[in-house]
Amino acid sequence: MKEAGITGSGELDYAKLSRKLAGPGRAWIGTRFYIGPVNQGEAPKLYADQRRFLARMISTDSRITVHFGRLETRKVRNRCATEVREYLASLPFRIPTSAFHGLMAIAKLHEVVPVTAEKAVDVKLAVDMVMMAQRAEYDAAYLLSADGDFTPAVAAVLALGKKAFVASPAKGAQLAAAATTYIPLKTDFFADCWYSPTNRPNADP
Repeated sequence: MKEAGITGSGELDYAKLSRKLAGPGRAWIGTRFYIGPVNQGEAPKLYADQRRFLARMISTDSRITVHFGRLETRKVRNRCATEVREYLASLPFRIPTSAFHGLMAIAKLHEVVPVTAEKAVDVKLAVDMVMMAQRAEYDAAYLLSADGDFTPAVAAVLALGKKAFVASPAKGAQLAAAATTYIPLKTDFFADCWYSPTNRPNADP
């Protein structure tokens, strides 16, 4: 959504979005939101913000449910820090020794940084999508993603005789090609899908 210039997704009303995607000719039976839960001890403010967002979302309609994967923190090499050290070492002129050593020390300090990544979320979504199709719990699935990793799950859903629509502001070519239909979500698509139209993100003053 950010890539499409759509900001403030926390104000998006998923009940309105779900009803709009299903359209007048289909019955909306449920929306499943998959996310990695923030650890309260590691990030209390982010945890509280996430809980408020999820609570508000599920309170709009009982058909909206939240399904958790997990978040994992791992250390990765920070390419920027390495490039700073290489740049300083290759300077064609001298800078004050204290500044040089200070900058090198800062770059070294940040050479390895922790990052947090979602785990099990995509797998859980894909498995549920296929198993629910197998149990005939829906006739058509709407997948809000452009991630090509979901292509096998979409293919399995189609093989089970169900329809799979892919909706996203960004077009993932592989996933879009595998779906029954690709639905491009342009900025104006969300115009009537905010909690409050007068206070929606990107609204005219």
